[in-house]
Amino acid sequence: MSSESSSPVSLFRNVEFLALSGTAFARAQAYSTVIIALSLYAKAFDTTGVVEGLWVTGFAVVQALIVLPLGRAIDTGNAKRWLLAGLLVNVVVFAGFIFVSNPVHVVLVRIVQGVSASILWITGSTVVGEIAETGARGRWLGVYNQVAAFSSFLGDLVGGYLLFTRGFTFTYVFLAGITIAATVLLFVALRDNPGGSADAEKRTGAETLRRLLERPMVRSLVVFRVAFSVGKMSIIIFLPIYASTRFGVNAFAIGIILAGGKLAKTILQGYMGDLTDRLGGEHRFVLAGAVLYAFGVAFVPFAAVAEDAIAPFTVAGFGRAYTVTGPAVTLFVAYLILGVADSVRLPASMSLFVKEGERFDSVASSMSLRSISWKAGQIAGPLSVGAIKDFTTPEIAFFTAAAFIVVATGVFVVVRSRALAVEPQSTPSN
Repeated sequence: MSSESSSPVSLFRNVEFLALSGTAFARAQAYSTVIIALSLYAKAFDTTGVVEGLWVTGFAVVQALIVLPLGRAIDTGNAKRWLLAGLLVNVVVFAGFIFVSNPVHVVLVRIVQGVSASILWITGSTVVGEIAETGARGRWLGVYNQVAAFSSFLGDLVGGYLLFTRGFTFTYVFLAGITIAATVLLFVALRDNPGGSADAEKRTGAETLRRLLERPMVRSLVVFRVAFSVGKMSIIIFLPIYASTRFGVNAFAIGIILAGGKLAKTILQGYMGDLTDRLGGEHRFVLAGAVLYAFGVAFVPFAAVAEDAIAPFTVAGFGRAYTVTGPAVTLFVAYLILGVADSVRLPASMSLFVKEGERFDSVASSMSLRSISWKAGQIAGPLSVGAIKDFTTPEIAFFTAAAFIVVATGVFVVVRSRALAVEPQSTPSN
């Protein structure tokens, strides 16, 4: 076994993995910082839940439109060029955010961000899955996700601090600098056309997707992700907004709240990916992570109870004094639980989709199917939960999001059981 696969840390001696990790770092840094910025826009523009939901829906709609053709293009084209293009589009996104002055501008820039995020996520994870060493894919994907989680963790802390102390423009210029550095590293270190180029007749089109969906595991995962995404995307967008508008939590404190969950993902994902490789039974990890995630979402509304139950206290750091409130503590614990849940679920889910895609030599198409199955819930979920938030209370909206995740878990069990009962016995042709 080579040094690259002997341990998670040793992977960083592989310059190509390091370059790919740079793209994950830039993507996650941008995403997490923008999420905090959205909570500030919500407060500044005094938006409704439906408008806030549109900030996610606009991001998701464009992804839903491009994700399948993008997967086919990656399967048959040069993945390195796609990664470089995604990074450059992200720089354009930061320039756009500097000039937003109303909620509609935010929607428009988020649409462009959805394009860059799709390119970087699908292409990066596909290339990592394809160049990973035999028997170590879970470790490669787990560590790759760890890098993204660590970057997202830093994005919460650094991005939140910069937004709090330096404002929007400086923060977006900083993010552009990180992205340009990742672009240069990728251009220099990654081989041209990583993973090779495939025959379009064999790896792309509706026939490939149909054959993938004939696989029982793929069908059950797709149905699960549609329902699960309703709950998860709602919590991602509305928890920071809830903290800002309901409890007056500042940007830096919101960053710390989100950082707890990201730190858990940073620490645990590589280990969980390795555990998945050794134990197998990836679907069990998916189920366990989903149940734990539902518990974390249901814990969020108790921040309102903690407002009176936990007395505020003061801590000092970064040359300033900060007041820590009961709601902030509660939201920190809730997001920590969510981070642990994702660490259990994500490496197993990605490994399953890569494994199924390999059956038809179409890993990127499989990952695209994984992504588009997320988009249905990502489009409808924030709008639905946002409307519930407007017409009832934020607390009821969070309990509703948790219920979606519980339903998703039950659906996964039922669909997988029924699909396995009628699994096709024929071996796929190459």
